[in-house]
Amino acid sequence: MKTPMQQWPSKPLHPSLHDALGDAIRFWEPRRLLYNVALAAVVLAWVAITGWSRVHHHPTFESMLAILVLAVLANLCYCAAYVIDLPVQLSVYGAAWRRRRWWLWLGGSLFAMALAWYWIGDEIFPTLVHNP
Repeated sequence: MKTPMQQWPSKPLHPSLHDALGDAIRFWEPRRLLYNVALAAVVLAWVAITGWSRVHHHPTFESMLAILVLAVLANLCYCAAYVIDLPVQLSVYGAAWRRRRWWLWLGGSLFAMALAWYWIGDEIFPTLVHNP
């Protein structure tokens, strides 16, 4: 006769790396769109504050390339969430982490928005603004 432990297949206490990576992708990638929209809103806010008439006269290839490079770098920085997410998911705190990791997304997004606000004001727009 089989004991109850022998009747049920054992389920691992922690997810496999494959399962954790799949879960991380399902969580983080849909939110990447919101992250990029938030950063674009920072740029649009700067344009609104500075005034479009002062900005649109002087966009250069270099300034547009700088904005593109910063957008790529911002998305590379977004991937840093995986460096935190995967090890914690694979730890004993995985279940609690999955319920609270949106805090990491929110904090990281707000930090990126603040950094973008500073960088645009200090590095990008001074080269674009046309002073009448």
